[in-house]
Parts: sequence; structure tokens; C-alpha cells
Amino acid sequence: MQIDEIIGNFELLDEWEDRYRYLIELGRTLEPLPQEAYTDANKVRGCASQVWLETTPTRDADGRAALAFRGDSDAHIVRGLVALVLALYSGRPAQEIVETDAAPLFKELGLAEHLTPQRANGLRSMVERIKKEAKEAMAA
Repeated sequence: MQIDEIIGNFELLDEWEDRYRYLIELGRTLEPLPQEAYTDANKVRGCASQVWLETTPTRDADGRAALAFRGDSDAHIVRGLVALVLALYSGRPAQEIVETDAAPLFKELGLAEHLTPQRANGLRSMVERIKKEAKEAMAA
């Protein structure tokens, strides 16, 4: 699902109960990870729930380094947050990933004030990991 579509759907939902349900539904749309992707190397540190991110380096149409991500979590709402982060970053050129600040989006969606501190930290950890991998891809 595209990030613009997710933002539009969020804006249609007034109640946070409905937004949480929508996040859970987003998580259900994630492509399942293969069993071999559940490794310590793919585990995201700093998340209270277990989160795995699998990174596949690619090239965009202009030959620039790009990254595709797949992910999963053992918690329903967190899996939805993984889907949100992947919609924002996956498949984009590494340079764009590094330059894209997720904080304004999270604030616009109201996540900043409606997530527990642990979930907010986990969300930041996912974004930091993705940006770190993008910087490494650019340097390679």
C-alpha cells in the first residue's frame, strides 16, 4: 500500500480506537517473511516487541542504490507500524531514505501522542536502522 493512501485512510478515521484497528489491518497486509529471515541480524534493537527487518539492496531506474524492506513483528499494532514504515521507505533510493524524516508524518498521523513510550522508541529504532542501512548502501 502506498503511503499517501495510508495517510488518506488515517484522516478518515476520527477515533483512535478506529486508527488502532486500521494499524492492525495494515499489519495483516504485510507479506510474510520466510522462516530464515527471523534471525538475530534482522532483529531491530530498541523495540519492546520483537521486530525483524529484512533488507534487499536494489538499484533504481537511474542505477542508484535503493533498498527494499520486508518486516514482521510479534505484536499486532507494531506489525501495523512496520507496514507504515515500509510504505514510507521500501523501494526508494538510498539517498531519499536518508533525506526522508519520518517524524513529521508520525506527528501528522497523531502517533506521537497516542503511542506508548516503548512503541514510540521502537518506531524510532526501526527508522534509525533503515536510515543506517541506506547510508551503508550509499557508501558501498
